[in-house]
Amino acid sequence: MNAAAPFAAPPGRTLIAGVGNIFLGDDGFGVEAVRRLGEHPLPEGVEVVDAGVRGIHLAYQMLDGYHTVLLVDATARGTEPGTLHLLDATDPAATRPRDTALDGHHMTPDAVLALLDTLSAGTGGRRPRRVMVLGCEPADLAEGIGLSRPVEAAVDEAVRMIRQLVGADPDVPAAAADTGPAATEEPAEDPAAEAADEPAPAVAGSHPTERNTTPC
Repeated sequence: MNAAAPFAAPPGRTLIAGVGNIFLGDDGFGVEAVRRLGEHPLPEGVEVVDAGVRGIHLAYQMLDGYHTVLLVDATARGTEPGTLHLLDATDPAATRPRDTALDGHHMTPDAVLALLDTLSAGTGGRRPRRVMVLGCEPADLAEGIGLSRPVEAAVDEAVRMIRQLVGADPDVPAAAADTGPAATEEPAEDPAAEAADEPAPAVAGSHPTERNTTPC
C-alpha cells in the first residue's frame, strides 16, 4: 500500500468498514473506531459497518457501487504503537498478494482487496474508484479483549480524521470522547466540567507521540 494522496470529501457513496478481531487485543482497533464513529452524525451517503473478521462478506459488499471505501484496521508498519497511517490501496497491483488464502475467520485488508477482481468478474460488481486504509500501529496482538493504552488513545483521533475525510461538520462535538476508557482515566471533580467536554483536551495532550497522523 502507498502513502495516501490528498483526500477530498468523496463525491459518491462511501463505505467505512472496521476490520479486526476483538479477541486479539489491538487487532480490535478498527471495530472500536467504527463503533465510536457511529455515535457522530455523518454526511448522507456515508455508511459505517463493523466488518470484524467477515472478510469475504466485506469483499462482496465493496462491489455494491461505492465510490470510496475506507478500511479501518490495526496495521503494523514498524512505528510507535498508536501511530495512525492513512494509506492509498486503490491500485490492485500494489495490494494483491499472489497466493491469498481464503480464510473466512481472519482476512486482512490486503486479502480482502485481493479478492475484488475475482469477485467482480464473477458477479458483475464494480470495484470502488478509491480504496483507503486508516491503520493504527498495534502494541499487543496477543489473545485477550481490550486495546493497549496507546492504541486506545488513538481511537478518538482516528474518528476525528475519518469525519474530516468524509466532510462531516467539524463543529459537531465529539460526544464519544467523554465515554471512552481513556477519557475516564482522570475524571473531572466537577460534573459541570464533564458537560463542557473538559476531559477531551486532557486526553489529546497526554499522548502526543502516539497520535502522529502524518501519512507514511
